[in-house]
Amino acid sequence: IVLSIGVTNMSKRNAIIRKLTAVETLGCTQIICSDKTGTLTQNKMTVVEHVADDEKALETAMALCSDAEYDADAGEAVGEPTECALVNDAAKNGMIKTQLKEEYVRVGEAPFDSLRKMMSTVHETKEHEIIQFTKGAPDEVLKCCTHAMVNGQKVPMTEEVRTAILKSNKSMADRALRVLCVACRQWDKMPESTEPEFLEQDLTYLGLSGMIDPVRPEVKAAIVECREAGIRPIMITGDHKDTAVAIGMELGILTDPSQAITGAQLNEISDEDFEKKVEEISVYARVQPEHKVRIVNAWKKKGMITAMTGDGVNDAPALKQADIGIAMGITGTEVSKDAASMILTDDNFATIVKAVANGRNVYTNIKNSIQFLLSGNLAGILVV
Repeated sequence: IVLSIGVTNMSKRNAIIRKLTAVETLGCTQIICSDKTGTLTQNKMTVVEHVADDEKALETAMALCSDAEYDADAGEAVGEPTECALVNDAAKNGMIKTQLKEEYVRVGEAPFDSLRKMMSTVHETKEHEIIQFTKGAPDEVLKCCTHAMVNGQKVPMTEEVRTAILKSNKSMADRALRVLCVACRQWDKMPESTEPEFLEQDLTYLGLSGMIDPVRPEVKAAIVECREAGIRPIMITGDHKDTAVAIGMELGILTDPSQAITGAQLNEISDEDFEKKVEEISVYARVQPEHKVRIVNAWKKKGMITAMTGDGVNDAPALKQADIGIAMGITGTEVSKDAASMILTDDNFATIVKAVANGRNVYTNIKNSIQFLLSGNLAGILVV
């Protein structure tokens, strides 16, 4: 009865328990590994800064190289939050995507991939010119660029130009902005293949867009509550390391940049060394889903009860491996929900903390009830 009441209370607080046995484990949680976007932040992206030779060309390219669509009735874009921010930014400056699509008809694409960290689209103009736009993580897109637009001129991508671009990228990332880079390529005819390896080379850099995803106002207090309860929060994100560090510092998850590493750095560390070093790391940037499994395993080998959040299909192994797998109810896939022990209906980190507190209460109540029943019954037996 106590367990059922506890589970009901949790569901009223946006935490749905899928397995009753998870309630006890939840109350014993010592580590919470949380995704950043949408869980620690509001997932409401807004473009606030551009670095480009031609901002109009940059905004056009960003809007076209996305799968978000502009809803004229709603007056805003519909789709993935990051891409919606780019489409809304272009619309705000008079470049509505529905009109852009008529001028630049999409004739091919290489969809976004988390390993490449970019996507490409091929368009045909009314003059039958073929142009390709590629957008993604600045460090990855720049690897594919051989030229850049500077003062209206197409110039070779020298080390000096590349350094200036990376400096602008770091400046925005240090202010907790999520930065995307866009490049283009002119074709004489329709490309023979739309495979990424074929399209994403000999590109011309156009510019950077910096967007902000505000931190959820209740998360700071939740993290303080976590620490006071002896629970350690860990942040996991696919963002640039500088962006991750800036947000981690703002939330109080880390106190020094040395406590953050990237997925690439994690790949270079053996499992044995990682087990020794895991206690020193509070933020993981540029992480792939498979890295989450290593993080969970390293903490579990330390004897820690670990919770892990996830929303994608590829997050399912980590959710299964964790002591408590937590899926996102809004952005989560059905696969991640099936693999999880708990589902957050509001995708909010603060809800996890409330659920842990509830789990502890349930655990304490069950323990007190058992002690009461045992002592009462034992006394009755002795009297008889």
